[in-house]
Amino acid sequence: MGDHGTLLSVTPVPTQPALRTSGLCKDFRGFRAVDTVDLEVAEGSIHALVGPNGAGKTTLFNLLSGFLGVSAGRIALFGRDITGLQPEQIAHLGVARSFQITSLFENLTPIEHVELALQGMTSEGYSFWRSHRSMHKFRPRAEELVEEVGLTSMAHRPAGLLAYGQKRALEMALVSALDPRVLLLDEPTAGMGMEDIDRTIELVRRIATGRTVVFVDHNMHVVGSLADRVTVLQAGTVLAEGTYDEVRNDERVVTAYLGEADHA
Repeated sequence: MGDHGTLLSVTPVPTQPALRTSGLCKDFRGFRAVDTVDLEVAEGSIHALVGPNGAGKTTLFNLLSGFLGVSAGRIALFGRDITGLQPEQIAHLGVARSFQITSLFENLTPIEHVELALQGMTSEGYSFWRSHRSMHKFRPRAEELVEEVGLTSMAHRPAGLLAYGQKRALEMALVSALDPRVLLLDEPTAGMGMEDIDRTIELVRRIATGRTVVFVDHNMHVVGSLADRVTVLQAGTVLAEGTYDEVRNDERVVTAYLGEADHA
């Protein structure tokens, strides 16, 4: 420190991005589905990936979560290289993802689904043969998660009776049960009516608290309502990136994707 009346400036230490890809590529028999993608997702942000069918969004999700192997490039999670790790290894590091199609046990209730998910995160694993009594210790947290996604009234009814939007809400509870640091949501509002879409937007906002969320959605209302930052993909490459307003007004994006629908 110099003179007593002088304060030394302190350079802030840059925080590590939650996810970063460098030159990421994925080839399928000569077809490049993801082409040299450099992506950086800030910790604690909600980041949207948009683009038409075939843009590479789901393939990129599968690379980030380990469901597909990388052809070239690297993936880092909070600065740790996770390139080539298996899905379960990446999940144990705090990444959870949802899928476009929800798979549930039709005869199990939402509470039972969430109890199984909570048990799966313990040393007991998915021990289906354990007694109902041993599962009951997960009940309080399961009830909290079911309430969080608005399914309390359906908590003890078979999942097969849930409406489509309710099934997607249950899936949100299941991924929340994993207590992830990074949440990957693939088309969370696909096939929903406007009422369910608005409900899901609020739900994503709630479960995003204290987490990083990356999501794919074709609905620009959803993207504009949720995303802090938007990456636009075209034919496997990054076409544009910025805030929703920035990409919405980018002529390349308007021409390629949004067109008249965005201005309606």
